[in-house]
Amino acid sequence: MDIGNLPAAGGSQAARARFRHCAGFGLLKHAVPQNRGGHGNHFADLVQAHEQLGKACQDPGLLLSINAHLWGTVFPLLNYGNAEQQATYLNDLLEGKRIGGHAITEPQAGSDLTALTMTAEQTDAGFTLNGHKRFITNTPIADLLVVYARSGTRLSAFIVHADDPGAAFLDTPQVSGCKNATMGDVRLDDCRIPLDRQLGKTGAGNMMIQQALELERAFIFAGIRGVMERQLEGVIRFSRERRVNGAHLGKNQAIGHKIADMKTRLDTIRLWVNECARLKDRKQRITLASAQTKLFAAEAFLQSSLDAAHIFGASGLLEGGQQLERIQDALASRLFSGSSEIQKNIIAALLGTGDGYQ
Repeated sequence: MDIGNLPAAGGSQAARARFRHCAGFGLLKHAVPQNRGGHGNHFADLVQAHEQLGKACQDPGLLLSINAHLWGTVFPLLNYGNAEQQATYLNDLLEGKRIGGHAITEPQAGSDLTALTMTAEQTDAGFTLNGHKRFITNTPIADLLVVYARSGTRLSAFIVHADDPGAAFLDTPQVSGCKNATMGDVRLDDCRIPLDRQLGKTGAGNMMIQQALELERAFIFAGIRGVMERQLEGVIRFSRERRVNGAHLGKNQAIGHKIADMKTRLDTIRLWVNECARLKDRKQRITLASAQTKLFAAEAFLQSSLDAAHIFGASGLLEGGQQLERIQDALASRLFSGSSEIQKNIIAALLGTGDGYQ
């Protein structure tokens, strides 16, 4: 993929420019019906485009930002938005004129949705939201977020604009790994929004969150696989050029085995992501496949990044160097969209055992 002159990374303004640059060549429109402003193609096409972008941009943070926008805002609007909401938001989101995401995590609650405490109180004029979200991708650059809050005992989804009274989309705290995804907190203090900003039915929040995370788990590694492919190419090139005791480094069997493992992991990720795309294009469930994909791919990314740093030796640990940065990116990938341990819980439950077995 020729991504042209992608603006340099660095800060929220640059992140917004990079995001909109990618939107400019139609990246946000894959797997979206033509009558909703998309390309009308398949999830398989989305996977191919994201993989090409990952290899070209070498920026897991940008990839995470794009995926948060798609699975956190665009697809919930496609699946749950009414005609008026789709008319108001979809075109701008697909064109990159507006940037979105979703706000789930709170300081005291991540994967445990029962522990979420943000509230939405309905009034005659609309809803009043109060609470604090943390580690929300795209917050500093978002024009709107799909925010999940408790209405009574049930979770519901609401569209909150960055300029709504009582809404603060912050650029802190900063985290290591996928740094160009621009994370931050969301604080809503008596934030009042109109009635027509509720997305989906009252109490549908849990189902909407699970569907959004399934898509994110299934397809975030399409782009990261492109990053890993370039990583492997660099390792192979180094193993050929570096001479040790008169022979190229790759002749060392231990090094060759690490490289073989990296290649095997890389191709297995593609098989898993393509399987998720195949299931989605056939309108089949991806609950199990997406958890397996996320679990394998995140662990593979981390191990391959550790192996790459090992092969490069001390230069692989240079502060600010790409190898160390990839390790930080991979550590982050084990956590976003549900940790590796959460994926194992999901898989065990779907197999009829573990915590999910009653």
